[in-house]
Amino acid sequence: MRLQSPWEPRLSGGTASACDRLVAALSEDIIAGRLEVGARLPAHRDLAWRLSIGLGTVTKAYGILERRGLVRSVNGRGTFVAVTEARNGAVIDLSRNAPPAVISERLLSRSLAAIAKRVDADVFNAYPPVNGHVRFRNELARWFRRLGMEADPQCLLLTNGAQHALSVSLSILSGPGGTVFVEEQTYPGIINLARHLGVRLAAVAMDQEGMLPDQLERELANRDGVNSAVYLTPTMQNPTTSSMSKARREAIAEVCRKSDIVIIEDDVYAVAPDPDYPPIASLVPERVFYINSLSKTLNPSLRIGGLVVPQVWLERAESAVHASGLMISPLSCSVMEQWLLDGTADAISAAIQEEAIRRRTMAMDILGEAVHQPVHVGYHLWVPLSRFDADALDAAAKALGILVTPPSSTSAGGDRSGVRLCIGAPSGNDLEQALAGVKAIVDRIKARSDAEQRTSR
Repeated sequence: MRLQSPWEPRLSGGTASACDRLVAALSEDIIAGRLEVGARLPAHRDLAWRLSIGLGTVTKAYGILERRGLVRSVNGRGTFVAVTEARNGAVIDLSRNAPPAVISERLLSRSLAAIAKRVDADVFNAYPPVNGHVRFRNELARWFRRLGMEADPQCLLLTNGAQHALSVSLSILSGPGGTVFVEEQTYPGIINLARHLGVRLAAVAMDQEGMLPDQLERELANRDGVNSAVYLTPTMQNPTTSSMSKARREAIAEVCRKSDIVIIEDDVYAVAPDPDYPPIASLVPERVFYINSLSKTLNPSLRIGGLVVPQVWLERAESAVHASGLMISPLSCSVMEQWLLDGTADAISAAIQEEAIRRRTMAMDILGEAVHQPVHVGYHLWVPLSRFDADALDAAAKALGILVTPPSSTSAGGDRSGVRLCIGAPSGNDLEQALAGVKAIVDRIKARSDAEQRTSR
């Protein structure tokens, strides 16, 4: 006699198809642990009758869940919850893109003590200039030079991190109703920001180096209106980890020059000068808004960004910064200044890169060919997959207590898809465990895909 299923049949809310709502309801209950491993699901006909949906709808939904690795069917016995490696306790978060933690309490205490001995009360007693105090802009410009970008402090504005600099850039160059051309897989932050500001994102096809110049030229030839810009992360692209060669950067710069459009260059993953991968701003400085910050190279809590703009845009950029965030924390600026003056910044950056390399080596050993091999060192990796398989990896990882970047959050359109894995924030042990779990899921997806291909021959 078959045991009755413990699941109380339901469809999730919304206007999606009955199949999608059934998949969503079962996925939610499996991932939340309301259905235990090995629990029987209702028989196809019984479930169809109880939900007043078609038998084919149930069959299709169960098939989707099985391909995602959440259930398994046993011939002659039924369908069961399949996640056998479910993790108890807190989740391991591979969705948050932050550098490894290397700053100790002792270092922080020593830095604050040094600041206290040379603190300038005037910095704390008055509003700074809109673009930031000259002394702090000079220090940030010096740090940018260390990363390979020659920045004129007069054209450098201090911002509350790179996201603020990006918001200022979008508001100036496109604004509500404007268009920003991005790679088909792009930074989740610009997708959210564009939605908030009412900016339309136009996806441009990409390859292993990033945005394709000929595709960009074609898109720009058909653009409507003048309020537009091009957004790029040419080094260690987020999320795909691709890096543009010098030739590709030159080609993109030439297309934008001919089309008379400004580039927003997000360079937060640059760590050292490299003549083979120069900032696009060094190639066409007259048409690039250059963004960098300290959060990825030193510490995520040091919310100091820099926006370098061409001289002709400086007045408008200052007005946008004034309207969106009048003052950068003077204490943060004092920490930045102290670290840059006493060499702490160089030591922190070196330690972060050393740990990032160690983590990438571990990840590549575990995941192998499942991930794209990046040219540069960063804190995220890219698992290229079809959108269906990417969603399956996302769902199965959640069931194991592993958060990855949702595929929908990086997609601006187009055919390219995959999953971003952020490897900087978790502890070493958690990271190793999470990567092993991801590898098991990817292997399961590949085995299913190979079996389907053999069947279709």
